[in-house]
Amino acid sequence: MMREVIPGEELLNKSHAIGQYYGFVPLATLTGRTRSIARVKTSNPSAPVDLGEDPIANTVASFLKQCQNINCVPSPRQPTFIWHTNIAPGRPVHKKMTVQFHALGTDRAIADAVVIRALLALSRDLFRTETTVRINSMGDKETRARYARELGVFFKKRANTLPEECLECARRDVLEAAELALARGWVDDVPSPTDHLSDASRKRFEDLLEYLEMTETPYELARTLISRGSAWSDICFEIMAGDRRVAWGSRYTDLTRHFFPTAPFSATGAVLQVAGEGAIVEKIPSVRVRFSFVHIGDEAKRISIRLAEDFKKARIPLTQDIGVESLAEQLHLAERRESPYLLIMGRKEALEGSAILRNRQTQEETILPLAGLIDRLKAFA
Repeated sequence: MMREVIPGEELLNKSHAIGQYYGFVPLATLTGRTRSIARVKTSNPSAPVDLGEDPIANTVASFLKQCQNINCVPSPRQPTFIWHTNIAPGRPVHKKMTVQFHALGTDRAIADAVVIRALLALSRDLFRTETTVRINSMGDKETRARYARELGVFFKKRANTLPEECLECARRDVLEAAELALARGWVDDVPSPTDHLSDASRKRFEDLLEYLEMTETPYELARTLISRGSAWSDICFEIMAGDRRVAWGSRYTDLTRHFFPTAPFSATGAVLQVAGEGAIVEKIPSVRVRFSFVHIGDEAKRISIRLAEDFKKARIPLTQDIGVESLAEQLHLAERRESPYLLIMGRKEALEGSAILRNRQTQEETILPLAGLIDRLKAFA
């Protein structure tokens, strides 16, 4: 039987572990780094944004506002992967707890893949039941406008057979009407948004599906999964635990323009929501990360995504920055963490099925085969 209520301390600890192994930094950590720095008032305050009654969009907007307050602006050279929660150590948890995972500053499909993989891993850990990723693409502005016109034609052709409630909804919002018609079982042949994707959106969607397949991430295409409102674009996905949606995510690049008008960036995010029990949560004890996994090239990054779950299950004190392309930036981040060891994988090592373990103090290097890697790392932990 699926769990209905999750202890806040369990959610906080498991989210922290997922963040570590998949390369997401807690927003609280980034906020803490700015406390000793005098804040400068932004010359580009966020423009008002009306997100209606979309609770997930409003949750993401609140997250972006906090990023704006601490001047957290990613760059193409160093995208930022962040996780955030409304659970605060020392305080009672909310009745509805949320955990968010965001990839900021990269347009590459790997960002979507890592967010999906992290939320899927967390959902499996929390709900202890069969979990499913359902995914679709609504495309960019051009695609969404074309798809909306197609839906308008669709509902007009069925004006004599559909309930007035559906037709009235279609006159107000064709996307909402499509969701309503599908949910009520009034139609089963609503046009698919993927049939209207622009070339750029189609390429992005295909790249993501390739990443999911190459990292052995199970998913199913959901042609009826629709994202409404101005906040979302391109891919959207949901994670189902049993027959219940527990997490939802999408790209939201246009939304970043309201908070960072002079330097908008690509962004993907997802929000998991679960009922809490109200108990006070203790602070997570700090654990020194002994291994920083750095990788160069798509082959190595795909392997690193697959290995993240193995590292977590074995409780290897390791972290990585999957979304950062630059080797120099990955090494810089590893140095900031003061990890005693580097686990290095380039294209050559990925093809050969090996990795290089480097002792940062002595610079001694050891080549380790991926087969049996976990046990070898335990010896150094």
